[in-house]
Amino acid sequence: MSRPVGWAHAFVDRPAGSFAAACDFWTAVTDTSLSEARGEDGEFVTLLPKDADACVKAQAVTDGEGGAHLDLCVRDVPGFVAAALDLGAETAAAHDGWAVLRSPAGQVFCAVPWLGESARPPVVAGSRLDQVCMDVPPSAYESEVAFWSGLLPDWSARPGSRPEFHVVEPPPGLPIRILLQRLDAEGVARAHLDLACGQDIDAVRARHEELGAVLVARRPHWTVMRDPAGGLYCLTARDAETGGLPRAGTRTAGSTSDR
Repeated sequence: MSRPVGWAHAFVDRPAGSFAAACDFWTAVTDTSLSEARGEDGEFVTLLPKDADACVKAQAVTDGEGGAHLDLCVRDVPGFVAAALDLGAETAAAHDGWAVLRSPAGQVFCAVPWLGESARPPVVAGSRLDQVCMDVPPSAYESEVAFWSGLLPDWSARPGSRPEFHVVEPPPGLPIRILLQRLDAEGVARAHLDLACGQDIDAVRARHEELGAVLVARRPHWTVMRDPAGGLYCLTARDAETGGLPRAGTRTAGSTSDR
């Protein structure tokens, strides 16, 4: 049976006033160029790799501080939307051929047509942007895990290496994974981007700082950064090629975490 999800995009959502700075930074990080702007207000761009299919896009937002969201590229948009609604999602906006949805916890994501993308971009300067981390309030965490596990039955949904994590990993070849993270306190569901850096996490951090990012916090298993547009993201010690835990023999502070 064919996979319902053929591809995925991670969206960098940043305020319109700092959108140009965000695009400059993330194109440098991913070694990509910008597409022509599109949308009613020119709010959407795609980060175009040289010899692969795009899996990162950016959106200028006029409400709030932005963050990140996931676009799932599917073969049957109406069928996928119906399945999501049956599992507890809500429609945030219906468009011609695609839809904006909200998960049970309130996390925005989109269902869009799959256009045949299949070539994953390579690791760039020791890192790969490969994960959307959804930060979920404690009261909604179990229902959110059930929702994503049910919506993506051919993805591997499993508990992470820490009790607050649940990994939703795509089939081989798809470029973006999902990490569900249970927050310590109640609040609004939100999302941010994660990059896999392997044992080069400190070198990646230094490169990002040269590009204008600033260090927010160093954790035992990941590093929190802020990009020039003010958006938070994380550098993780996961293997940049596989997205999984570091390979045996690597010495890194993140060797026991799915972050």
